[in-house]
Amino acid sequence: MFTPVVDDPYAFGAIAAANALSDVYAMGAKPTAMLSFVGFPRGTLPWDVLERILLGGAEKGREAGVDVVGGHTVDDPEPKCGYAVMGVVHPDRVVSNAGGQAGDRLVLTKPLGSGVLSTAIKRELLGSDEIDRVVEVMAALNRDASDAMLEVGVHACTDVTGFGLLGHLQELTMASRLAAVVRAGAVPILPRVLELIADGVVPDGSWTNVESLEHHVAYADDVGQSLRVALADSQTSGGLLIAVPAERVDRLTRLLQERGTHAAAVVGELVDGEPGTIRVEA
Repeated sequence: MFTPVVDDPYAFGAIAAANALSDVYAMGAKPTAMLSFVGFPRGTLPWDVLERILLGGAEKGREAGVDVVGGHTVDDPEPKCGYAVMGVVHPDRVVSNAGGQAGDRLVLTKPLGSGVLSTAIKRELLGSDEIDRVVEVMAALNRDASDAMLEVGVHACTDVTGFGLLGHLQELTMASRLAAVVRAGAVPILPRVLELIADGVVPDGSWTNVESLEHHVAYADDVGQSLRVALADSQTSGGLLIAVPAERVDRLTRLLQERGTHAAAVVGELVDGEPGTIRVEA
């Protein structure tokens, strides 16, 4: 569950649903049902705001082929929305974050920057076209990316959410007992994100990520501070980060492009080294 990242109630509900569904897609599973959980300030906001939040989530669920079959709503001073998602997968076909192998290429399926841009929305720093762009990215399901990785056959996957790209990669490398190299210049980043970071438009969660990664990540000298923050930016409903064998990476990126994912970027690789450590190159 999280508080609104955009002003439009319908979009907020849709993003919350896409964010929750992503956990199932990241493990190679198929969602089967959803439960909604909403906090709403009774008597403060009009009831149609709650209706729009729930409608956005329900219709995003239907896009994923599932229904919201129940849930719970509580009186809360600040609006919140989230979902519990049930899914199914054969036990022998679960894609975890612990199966990475040295030499695997790392493929990212959405651009970074939703945390910074959500903060910019709250400060009224974005135009309508810029808001529409980041909403489109956050509300996009990771279903097509999941289907592509299952068709190709991959070793590991995680979705990129609150801990940012580097935070979730650090978890993957620790679980896989490997290290990683990230090529910052290959990482897709939404427009204006680096500019906004330079101006101090950064959510608290992203600064926390930067600090928590201090002992796990080594940056090349030519990787600037704004880029370092972007790589740790706390994402809402981010893309999948997939560890795929090198000989299959071209096929995976081709399938992702054919299926219209927002990115199909090879951003680094897994390597032998101290587990949980990351080297960021320009």
